[in-house]
Amino acid sequence: MVKGPGCGVTAEIQIRTIALDFWASLEHEMKYKKKIQNEELIRSKLKSCADVIASVDLSMQTIRDLIYEDELK
Repeated sequence: MVKGPGCGVTAEIQIRTIALDFWASLEHEMKYKKKIQNEELIRSKLKSCADVIASVDLSMQTIRDLIYEDELK
C-alpha cells in the first residue's frame, strides 16, 4: 500500500504522438483565440487531420501486431 502526500489522488495521464500533440495545440488555439479568419475551413482541415492521425494510429498498431504476432502466441 502507498502512503504519503498525494495518496488516493486520482490523476489522468495522456500519452500523445507528436502529430496528435501538434493537432491538440492548434485546436486549443482555435478555441481560445477571438478572431480567426477562415475558421470554418481551418476547423474542417483540423477534422481531416484528426481522421488521418486516427487512421495512421490504427495502421501502425496493426503493423506492430503483425511484427510481434509470433511473440504473442
